[in-house]
Amino acid sequence: MNLPNNQTISLSAAAICGGLIAIAIFYFQHYLGLEPCYLCITQRVFVIAVGVIFLVSGLHNPAVTGQRIYAGLATLTAFGGSFFSIKQLWLQGLPEDQVPACGPPVDYLFDAFSASEAISMLLRGDGNCAEVQWQLLGISMPGWVLVSFIALAIVGLFQLLRK
Repeated sequence: MNLPNNQTISLSAAAICGGLIAIAIFYFQHYLGLEPCYLCITQRVFVIAVGVIFLVSGLHNPAVTGQRIYAGLATLTAFGGSFFSIKQLWLQGLPEDQVPACGPPVDYLFDAFSASEAISMLLRGDGNCAEVQWQLLGISMPGWVLVSFIALAIVGLFQLLRK
């Protein structure tokens, strides 16, 4: 059985990341009107970062060592994004009296605070992150994003360990 080459896999993974971001922006945010919370935005940044790593890998199409470096970076970035998906799932599972207070809108964060303070607030999340706005098959959006990060990490690991 002939497996696809690394370039095809990398470009396909990049396209999947692009599709995930397009769905998040055009379907969930604009069509359904769901505003992303702080952790949602953080997860989007990680999806974009994984996608960019795979895109650069596919366009560069390096030899084995370079491919392993790209694969390692993509895998680590996917694991980083997974952390924030898990954090949001944890917030969604908290009893109502333990949910942190809601913060200001994201646009206001970058207007009122320094970039480092705003990014720190994005990474922490707030009460808005605990709200389940959408589900499919009983799994909330950060659960599906976690599934996506796990799949992307598996792709990265496959390319990292591939002979």
